[in-house]
Parts: sequence; structure tokens; C-alpha cells
Amino acid sequence: MGSGKTHWGKILSQQTSLPYFDLDEVIVTSEKMSVQQIFHDKGEEYFRIKEQEVLEALAEDHDDVIISTGGGTPCFFNNIDFMKQQGTVVWLNTSVNTLLERLLKQKNSRPLIKNISDSELKSYIIKKLQDRKMYYEQAHVMLHEEGITTESLLKSIAHA
Repeated sequence: MGSGKTHWGKILSQQTSLPYFDLDEVIVTSEKMSVQQIFHDKGEEYFRIKEQEVLEALAEDHDDVIISTGGGTPCFFNNIDFMKQQGTVVWLNTSVNTLLERLLKQKNSRPLIKNISDSELKSYIIKKLQDRKMYYEQAHVMLHEEGITTESLLKSIAHA
């Protein structure tokens, strides 16, 4: 959440001419409600199941594709294993302070953090990263988001 996945996914798509999908945007379109509404009305478990279904459908429908997943996607239903089998998984390892700065600006549109006070958000980010790190570390490529260039992204993925 807030690591730059959508930003870099779009750039990678432009550079490679591969189709690009933001997993959350596809879910929002198919459900005809925002991620925040889905969480509120149907719950996180429903969202995670839908997330897995859409991820698998996108992979099945496209031989070559770029997908920006949500930060939690790799952590549920063996999605990380599926993602690794289907292609190259990239982890944008973004510093806690950068995430905090970005997420403070986006709190109202992020269902998992909208009710967390500004003063508690940094602790929440640290905890989430600790909980998810074992999944993220399985990525084929790990990049520090602050130092990424288009060239370094393309080169890292090509080497993977």
C-alpha cells in the first residue's frame, strides 16, 4: 500500500507495450463499488476471495501482462505461489517514512487505514510490513522504490 505499484506498473506497460491492469481497479469495475465499499458492505474475506479470482482470471486471459496487485494480495490463498508460477514478481521495497508520507495523504481512500489515527499510522505500517515480509521476500526481484528508474526496473526484470 503506497509503494508505487500502480505508478511503476503503468510505466512498465508503456515501455514494454504489454497490457496493464491494476487489480483493485478491475475489482472495482466488476463489483461496481469502491474497495472501501466492498470492505464495508461485504467484508475483507469477500474482497480477498474476489481478489484471487480476478488475479487468476487476468493471468489466464493474457499470455503476457503487467498486474499491480494490492499489498495484501500475495499474503492470501497461496497467491504468492500462483504469482511466481505465472511470471516475474517484483517487490517495491519502500521505506516506512516514504509510505507514511504517502499514506497520510491517502487515508480516506484506503479502507485498511482510514480509521487509524495519524499518530498510530507509522506503527501500523511497520507491523503490516513485518507480517507481510515473508511473502514479499519470495519475489523474484526486490527493488528499493526510492531509487528506481525506468531503466533499472526493466533491467532487473529482464535479469530475473
